Amino acid sequence: MSRSVNRPGPVPTVLTYLWLGIAAVVLLFPVLLTVLGGFLPSNALLHQPPQLFDGDWTLENYRAAWRQPVVPLAPAFVNSLFVGLSVMLGHLITSCLAAYALVFMRSPLRRPIFWLFLATIMVPYESIVVPNALFIRSLGINDSRLSLILPFLATGFGVFMLRQAFAQFPRELREAAVIDGCGHLRFLVTILLPASRPALIGIAVWSFLQGWNMYFWPLIISSSNNSLNTLQTAVFALKDNEGGSPAVLLAGITITLVPTLLLVIFGQRWLVRGFTAGAVK
Repeated sequence: MSRSVNRPGPVPTVLTYLWLGIAAVVLLFPVLLTVLGGFLPSNALLHQPPQLFDGDWTLENYRAAWRQPVVPLAPAFVNSLFVGLSVMLGHLITSCLAAYALVFMRSPLRRPIFWLFLATIMVPYESIVVPNALFIRSLGINDSRLSLILPFLATGFGVFMLRQAFAQFPRELREAAVIDGCGHLRFLVTILLPASRPALIGIAVWSFLQGWNMYFWPLIISSSNNSLNTLQTAVFALKDNEGGSPAVLLAGITITLVPTLLLVIFGQRWLVRGFTAGAVK
């Protein structure tokens, strides 16, 4: 049987996997250094090259990072979890309602409003930090957890993605639901959202990662209140509060990486399916 003209031969396949393996090692080495460095004494880590597999492994660095008294990571972990879940729920609720209105409700302003949502995606984040901080302080809530999430409960990107996903829903099914007496809310909750599950999960994973990895905003809004520190700002403070110990700092960074790595590993399939749901009609 002749070989298919589109199937690569064994040599190109081996070279491809060899190249991918080398690239994976190069890209993952910083992650490996971070994770393993948290288990090593500082003298083994500072050795050139680092003694990643020859040193005495210990959990003391993780205990020191988690329990250190100046900027404890336990309440910072709770704050980061609160921010990530709140931003995720806020994005899902606001994006679902806005996308539904843009797709299924008749209005001459639908297209200009959609363009307005797209315009918000193009605004650099750094240009709105100061106005947001001034607005939060004017409300008098800068010393509460609400200040960490209020400016980020809606996103134009989520509206855009769900609007593209909702636009693929068959109009005939929508018309049949209306004939059966199905209202807007019932149709959205019982029919449209279950049919758009990949896009919803993709937006949920992306939104949680955005909230969890937030650093610049918590650093500004919680500068005078350590109880509002998230993991990102608390780990940065470890650099000064633990005598500059690189092992303790790497242990703190590893703690912040765990939820991110788990979501990327187990949610990658849903991210790809969700973000490509409206790409092909």
